[in-house]
Amino acid sequence: MNIIDELEWRDAINQQTDAEGLRELTNSKAVSLYCGVDPTGDSMHIGHLIPFMVLRRFQLAGHRPVILIGGATGTIGDPSGRQSERSLQTLEQVQENVDALTAQMKKLFISDDNANQVRLVNNYDWTKDINVIEFLRDFGKNFSINTMLAKDVVSSRLDSGISFTEFSYQILQSIDYLHLYKHEDVQLQIGGSDQWGNITSGLDLIRKKEGNEAKAFGLTIPLMLKADGTKFGKTAGGAVWLDPKKTTPYEFYQFWANTDDRDVVKYLKYFTFLSKEEIEALAAKVEAEPHKREAQKALAEEMTRFVHGEELLEQAKRITAALFSGDIRSLTADEIEEGFKEMPTYTASKEAKNIVDWLVDLGIEPSKRQAREDITKGAISINGERVSELEVEITAEHAIGGKFIIVRKGKKNYSLVKLT
Repeated sequence: MNIIDELEWRDAINQQTDAEGLRELTNSKAVSLYCGVDPTGDSMHIGHLIPFMVLRRFQLAGHRPVILIGGATGTIGDPSGRQSERSLQTLEQVQENVDALTAQMKKLFISDDNANQVRLVNNYDWTKDINVIEFLRDFGKNFSINTMLAKDVVSSRLDSGISFTEFSYQILQSIDYLHLYKHEDVQLQIGGSDQWGNITSGLDLIRKKEGNEAKAFGLTIPLMLKADGTKFGKTAGGAVWLDPKKTTPYEFYQFWANTDDRDVVKYLKYFTFLSKEEIEALAAKVEAEPHKREAQKALAEEMTRFVHGEELLEQAKRITAALFSGDIRSLTADEIEEGFKEMPTYTASKEAKNIVDWLVDLGIEPSKRQAREDITKGAISINGERVSELEVEITAEHAIGGKFIIVRKGKKNYSLVKLT
């Protein structure tokens, strides 16, 4: 299957500058293509992954990907999708973010098997020595203000205002495409739908500098929305990060495992490298046996394995299974800390105390009467074991790893108690 056919089947193409020409080019040879990310933070989130998964598909089809980290453009700020100016970061902060994103990209996309197939570049390297006269004469002269104002990324900001700095962003990104076209033989830039204006500006610059016969193309990926119309990748706690310190592997796994039935096949197509046959089989199971959630489990496993590796995937699955079964004691202290990160947390001393007093003093139970009632009815579990005797003493020996006691009240109300 041609890479363009595969992307069309996966509904991963929004716009192309020359669909017929790109199909012909990808059929005839291995193409160098690039996608970029600006170092606005020290980690990508799952929304950033969308165009890079397409880049990876090109690589698997035999093409040559170039990953660009925007050390220069990151100091300016892309106005795409924004209604106000970014706060500029210090050059030191930008460099820290560049280092962090570079490490993340290497982990995700570069291995011993493909190290010579993937290029990782930083646009600061070819931008830093351009002085203002060169910028205006060699590049600015090729851009019409009228055309720049008409780009969606700029026109959407005219009412609220846009600085010359952010207005110039599309020129810098165009310089990137020209540089990579000349020095890395890059003939295709891909990006999110909000990058269309920047991509077409780069194509215009290439043709003005290299001639109208220059073969260069642009392709964008559709904006990802959930079935309910809300933006993909956001949770009540904020973005879903690739950095395990920001979003734990368990939380990452759960994000995908909780995907709506209406979205899961779309996400399988976008984010996994499962075959058409495998995805269609899972789609049939969504229709026939949605309660088994096999498609969601496959999605969660594929994505967690891709981003965090086999070991942390297995850890996420262990935490999930333990919470489902109530077998809390099978978890380590570290796994408990990860799995119960977002649950109500209380602090208690290691001093032995009657369970009724202990629950009330912590605030898990509102009164001794209610605590006694819940215990005698079997509604209270300590570390997965139901407690029904009012005389039970809670001691440091109950603490898993000497640190944590898990209290479950009813079927789903968990609390984490840290011993000090």
